[in-house]
Amino acid sequence: MSTVHINSKINDFSDTVLMPGDPVRAKYIAEKYLNNYVQINNTRLMLAYTGYFKNKKISVMSHGIGIPSASLYVRELILEYHVKKIIRIGTCGAVRDDIHLRDIVISMGASTDSKVNRIRFNNHDFAAIADFDMLHNTVQVAKKMNIKVCIGNFFTTDSFYNDDTEILHILKKYNIIGVDMETSGIYAVASEFKTQALSICTVSDHILKKESLSSKDRESSFDDMIKLALESTI
Repeated sequence: MSTVHINSKINDFSDTVLMPGDPVRAKYIAEKYLNNYVQINNTRLMLAYTGYFKNKKISVMSHGIGIPSASLYVRELILEYHVKKIIRIGTCGAVRDDIHLRDIVISMGASTDSKVNRIRFNNHDFAAIADFDMLHNTVQVAKKMNIKVCIGNFFTTDSFYNDDTEILHILKKYNIIGVDMETSGIYAVASEFKTQALSICTVSDHILKKESLSSKDRESSFDDMIKLALESTI
């Protein structure tokens, strides 16, 4: 069995899939953290792997950039491969003064400037929220691992490059903890198809301070986030 976008067989995926945006990061996670892993997808170079973490079968697959790409892959994983839990492990920007590069932030909910969820929700606002059980469990695991996390509202945008600085100060005013391009869409698809989803991100850019990690750091310096996500599946 395969879809237009995923050339995997029906049982190739675990019921839990970790999803970074970057296929290089998916490969990194498989190579560093999974035992007996195999590559199960390479269509459009959107790499996916399945292996074992502490004897638990886990899959990792990249979802690309933006709500359209992430939503497409999440929907196909749920409907065609019967995936039950999606954990986004990505990067995000920050606007709050007390959030810094490499901090780990977890999305309790995600506002958005995208119209995708309005189209889905008959032109009304949809409250895109995380699965509570996954959120609660991950926070407890973070405490046990002595990993500091910040939990709150994300802002998911369609525009990576945006000259409108006014919106940044609005996001800061309303206590947004992370700015990304996927979470709101992933939460909406998971809600529609009654699947659990959680978004965990590492801050790669502080937008107002104009600070950022290098592209190399974005590929491989997020080990605490990855370990937290993996441990939360046990």
